[in-house]
Amino acid sequence: MKRRTVLLGTTVAVGGATGLAGSLWHQAFADPAQPGPSPYGDLLEADANGIRLPEGFTSRAIGESSKDVAGYTWHDAPDGGACFETEDGWIYVSNSEIENNEGGASAVRFTADGEIHSAYRILGGTERNCAGGATPWGTWLSCEETERGEVYETDPTGEKEAVVHPAMGRFQHEAAACDPDRKVVYLTEDESDGCFYRFTPDNWEDLSAGRLDVLTESDGTLAWEEVPDPLAEDEETRFQVSSAKKFDGGEGCWYTNGICYFTTKGSNTVWAFNAADDTIAVAYDDDEVDGDAPLHGVDNITGARSGDLFVAEDGGDMEINIITPDEVVAPFLRIEGHDESEICGPAFSPDGKRFYFSSQRGSGGSDSDGITYEVTGPFRDSA
Repeated sequence: MKRRTVLLGTTVAVGGATGLAGSLWHQAFADPAQPGPSPYGDLLEADANGIRLPEGFTSRAIGESSKDVAGYTWHDAPDGGACFETEDGWIYVSNSEIENNEGGASAVRFTADGEIHSAYRILGGTERNCAGGATPWGTWLSCEETERGEVYETDPTGEKEAVVHPAMGRFQHEAAACDPDRKVVYLTEDESDGCFYRFTPDNWEDLSAGRLDVLTESDGTLAWEEVPDPLAEDEETRFQVSSAKKFDGGEGCWYTNGICYFTTKGSNTVWAFNAADDTIAVAYDDDEVDGDAPLHGVDNITGARSGDLFVAEDGGDMEINIITPDEVVAPFLRIEGHDESEICGPAFSPDGKRFYFSSQRGSGGSDSDGITYEVTGPFRDSA
């Protein structure tokens, strides 16, 4: 499925978060985004961190793998991340995609003026914590990208112990996106024949029990069907429902204003799932681009107050591209000299003035070479 829109046979549950304007969906419904001039202008020469940014923007490294950050050793292979507001600033949370039960997640706490206050571990002893998602009640869902990976709910402040939620399914988890209106969580699966899932908890804000559904397709019609065995005791979840719709390498997932955007790296596609209209369409696809496609290896995704999407590349040109509400896709930044890495964890501070991301393996190309960055500049509030 590329350009065409598919109607759902059942009402889908996703609702209103703040952030992105709904206009991007209506444009994506008409046509996938095409290359054009960025609203921020062209990229300048690389700065001291090797990052090419538009005029008016600056970068700083806030954490380097295996090195000290405010008395804490920053984790290796930083991956998915999110920001959380506090009474006196904010917290940036970052996963660690390390094997052998050495994964998990860490956090950097900032004061109101943007200074680093502290850093600490919020999850440990887990496997390949790739992406995840923030909840409306202020916790971070850290997802394991393993065959029987699980979802761990963590406390960004580090004050409460993490809790595992097997009811959300055991599979190659990638990202999660919460819908506070319909009270469900969407989940992506990083397999070449992966699925798109919906978890409906028995009680909102308590993810310990509930129903896991998978998106299905039959004769061109989409619907939701319950996964019989979310714990995958006898069979992997993606094979349990014969009509399950397959997606080639599910990656990032971002929900706002009735729309869930998710990416598939195998097809280099950004999908737009409209819960309000029960439809799904393509917001970006490199096969649908006229001329040279600027965005390759689509991976993590986040949104800005302006209605812009920011999509990170796994490989490609090591760029984060912007997709605007008027269907323009263009580079926002590029990291030079990190050819064996990938960009992970894009997230805005609560006030929308600072932007965070990581180069998972840095310029050295190993897990211990990861670097987490902050970008500041004139981010626009509206498109």
